[in-house]
Formats: sequence, C-alpha cells, structure tokens
Amino acid sequence: MLEIILILLIVAAVAALLGFGRVSGAALTGAKVLIGIVLVLFLLVVLGVIALA
Repeated sequence: MLEIILILLIVAAVAALLGFGRVSGAALTGAKVLIGIVLVLFLLVVLGVIALA
C-alpha cells in the first residue's frame, strides 16, 4: 500500500508541475485517504486489536 501512496504522490507532483490542477488534486486526495487508512491499521496493530501472524 505504501507503493501506491508513493506513486500517487509522484503523479500529483508531476501533474502540478505540468499545470494539471484537477489531476494533481485527485491524486493528492487519494494519497491522503490511503495514508489515513495506513495510520489507522498501524494503530490497531500497535494496540493489539489486530494480530499479524
């Protein structure tokens, strides 16, 4: 999932440099959502709610 986040951030940066504001915004929003999901899953693992076996 981290690879997808990095790809979306790169797409957002390149699109912003080329002047595609809507594409950049959409990619950045997708990255933000995935970062939120990753943080929630990380906290659940740290607190022991989800066990990785």
